[in-house]
Amino acid sequence: MTQAPDEDQARTAPRRVGLLLSVAALVLVSDVVTKILAVAHLDPAEPANSPRLLGGLIYLSLVRNAGAAFGMATGMTAILAVGAIVVAGAIIRLAPRLRSRPWAVGLGLVLGGALGNLMDRLFRSPGFLRGHVIDFISVFGPGGKHFPVFNLADSALTVGAITLALTVSSGGGLDGRKQAGKH
Repeated sequence: MTQAPDEDQARTAPRRVGLLLSVAALVLVSDVVTKILAVAHLDPAEPANSPRLLGGLIYLSLVRNAGAAFGMATGMTAILAVGAIVVAGAIIRLAPRLRSRPWAVGLGLVLGGALGNLMDRLFRSPGFLRGHVIDFISVFGPGGKHFPVFNLADSALTVGAITLALTVSSGGGLDGRKQAGKH
């Protein structure tokens, strides 16, 4: 006996929520562990001595960022923290309606990234809701010489946003079905 489409969709939701939460947990744990290692082993006073990886494509340079990406919104740490809480709440609220793998992965990446940087804002120096985000990945040169220094949470947020944009632009709906009028 075959399952009705609605029954199959109902069974898919818990798997997609599980995928979303698994991706988010993997991002969060990876981000926290790499930040702990960066703080323990990198000297922010010596960006010229940054470890060089992949033939100089990547350097490890410790930076404590009081703002958002690219140094924007410096001094607005509390507002950025509240924004991350709102994003996380919206994703969690949306999760039970998920039926799409790309949506689950994209939202999981965004959730994990938002929570990774939120942990810094809540628990790192100089204090609660004022904590500086730990950034340590510098491309093409040490200390953010050619591109702002970032972390795994930032990478996950970016890849998640791109995944969601591509999914939406290809007509992929939250329910896993193609949206009318899309290719």
